[in-house]
Order: sequence, then structure tokens, then C-alpha cells
Amino acid sequence: MAGDVEKKFQNGMGLTLPPKIQSASNDGQFKEIMQNIKTSKTAAVINYGASWCRVCSQILPSFFRLSNEFTKLSFIYVDIDECPETTQHVRYTPTFHFYRDGERVDEMFGTGEDRLRDRLWLHS
Repeated sequence: MAGDVEKKFQNGMGLTLPPKIQSASNDGQFKEIMQNIKTSKTAAVINYGASWCRVCSQILPSFFRLSNEFTKLSFIYVDIDECPETTQHVRYTPTFHFYRDGERVDEMFGTGEDRLRDRLWLHS
């Protein structure tokens, strides 16, 4: 996962992952991230998106910027096409899941930087 930071982000938009953002490029990595969230009880937000999703590409730069603003949260991006087994529950992109004490406590569908900022503030 740490190597992912240095690589060009595989979302077709040519964005580079900021250092604070984790990503999963396969189901195994996603399972590891989820296990870390549960065992460490770290507050986290997961952005489920897809490279072909226009709405996802609109909110992704904001998600990246907000990761610098909300330093108490772990930020994770998961492309549903790269992790099909473990993201089959995701029916809409983008979907944001918020975790606290290892448990999912909230979700948000769609875009809107102000909406996302409000949710991040609530869960940080």
C-alpha cells in the first residue's frame, strides 16, 4: 500500500495519491485495511468509487484535499472494479462509509464537498 502513494493513481484521471490516502488494488489489500480499521479502532472514511464514474472524479480531488484538513481520520480510496469480491455491497458510486471504534457508523452517497466536509467534521 505504501508503494501506491508513489505511483500514479489508477483512476484514469492522472491524480497522484496524497501521502495520507490509502488505497486497495485488490480484495486482499482491502481485507487488510478493514481488519486494521477494526483492530485499531481508528476513525476512518472509505471512498468507494470507480475509474469510469464521472461523479466520482468530481469529488475525488476534494476527498484528497480534505484528507489534509481532517488529520484524525484515516482516508481510504477503493475502486470497486479492483475489489469486486469485497465491494459487492456497494450499489452507488461514490459511496462513503464512516467508521468509529471499528464499526461503521454512517454513510453518504453522491458528491458535494460541503456535505462531505460536514460528515468528516462530525466523525473526526
